[in-house]
Amino acid sequence: MNAVSRTTSAAGVATTTSMRPDGTLETVAVDLVTGRKLWAHPATMAGRLPGMGVSAPAIVATGTGQAVAVAVDPAREGKGNATLVGRDARTGAQKWTRPLHSTFGPQRCGTFVCVPEHTALAKARLVVLDPQSGRLLWKLPGIAEVEWSDSSRAVLLRMARHPVLEAYDLKSGRRVWQLPVEQALGPGVDLSGGWSFGATADNLVGYLAPYTNPATKKVSAFGLFSVRLSDGAVNWIRPSVVRVYPSGSPGLAPVVRPVDQQGQYGGFARLDAQSGRVLGQIPAAQVPGSGWWLAFPPQMEKLGFLKHDKPGNAFDLATGRSTEIKDQRGWSFCVTDPKPLALRSQIPGFYSVASLCEFDLASGRKTAGAKAPPAWFTGSQDGWRLWRDEAGGLHGIRDGAGTSPGMYG
Repeated sequence: MNAVSRTTSAAGVATTTSMRPDGTLETVAVDLVTGRKLWAHPATMAGRLPGMGVSAPAIVATGTGQAVAVAVDPAREGKGNATLVGRDARTGAQKWTRPLHSTFGPQRCGTFVCVPEHTALAKARLVVLDPQSGRLLWKLPGIAEVEWSDSSRAVLLRMARHPVLEAYDLKSGRRVWQLPVEQALGPGVDLSGGWSFGATADNLVGYLAPYTNPATKKVSAFGLFSVRLSDGAVNWIRPSVVRVYPSGSPGLAPVVRPVDQQGQYGGFARLDAQSGRVLGQIPAAQVPGSGWWLAFPPQMEKLGFLKHDKPGNAFDLATGRSTEIKDQRGWSFCVTDPKPLALRSQIPGFYSVASLCEFDLASGRKTAGAKAPPAWFTGSQDGWRLWRDEAGGLHGIRDGAGTSPGMYG
C-alpha cells in the first residue's frame, strides 16, 4: 500500500488511508498481529484543508475483539459531496451511512465518533455519533476538533476567531470546563499557523504556531501551554517559542526554539511536558550555520545536526556541550524535499505523513538495515507502534504495553 495518512487502531485492527496508483484514495484495514490486509474501500476528502494532511479513518472499539471503522467514502446516489460510512473493522461489512456536504474527517472520541459537518458552510457543526448505528447523540454549533478523550469525556478545540478549549461529558453533551486559548497565550491567537496537542497523565499540552497576517504583517500569539484535563486550569505557559521537527509530541518530549520580538531564533531547548521547565538546551551561539536537519537518538538525550553526505554536529542536551560524532546516529526525515501528492479530484497541496530514517551523523548517510523508528516519533497504542516507511508501506511492532503520544499527537 501507499499509506498517506496517520494510522489509527483498536481491537486488533489498524486502519489508514492509502493512495492508489491512479491518485484515488482508499481506506485500508490491516490485522495488527499478522499485518494481513483485511479489506479496502474507496475513500475521499470533501472540504478538508491541505495543511491538515490526508484524513485518517476513525476506529472505535465496541466490545471484546470488536470495533467499527468510520471513514469518508465518495458520494452515493447524488446525496451530498461524500458519504460517512461505518463498517465492521474486521470484515469491512457496512453498518450505516450518513451523507456529507463537507468535513475535516471523523475522529474517535471515547466510545463514540465525532465528526465536523458542513465545515464549508455557515451552519458548520460537530456531531457525536453512536459507532454501531450512526445515530446522532448530540451536536455543537461551529467547527471543533477532538484533542483528547477517554471513555467518558472529550476535550475539543473549538475553531473560531477566538479559539476555545472545552471539555464535554460524552454521554450527555454537558460542558465540563472551558478555557479560551488567548487566556493562556495572550491576545492575537490565529489558528492559520497550525496547532498540535498531546496528553500524558492528567495534562494536555498544546502548541500554536505563529502566523503572519499578510494584510497587517503582524505575527499572531504563539507558543506552548499546558492545562489540567480534570478542570482546565493552566499548569504552565511557554509563549513565543516554536516547536521543531522532527521531535516528540508536545505532551511527551517537546523541543522548541525561542523567538524574540525581532523574529530572531535562539537556541534549542527540550522541555519537561509536566512542568514546562527546561531539561536541556543548546545555546544559540553553538547552533551550526545552515544546511542541516535535526536528528535525535531514541532517547532524545542528544541533539544532532544532520548534513546530508557530510559530517554533522552533535550536542549533549543535558550539558549543552558538543560531543564526538563518531558512531553517533540520529533519526531524521527520510526526505527533506517532499513532493505534494498527485491526488485525483482534490485541491493540490496535500502531503503524506512523513517518514523517519536513521542516519550516521559522521557521514550524513542513511544507516543500513531496517529498524523501528523511536517511540517518541511513532507513539504507542496499547503497546503497538505503527509507522510508514519511505515508500508508504505500513509497519507495526508490539514492544510495550502502554499508550503514549507520538510526533503527530
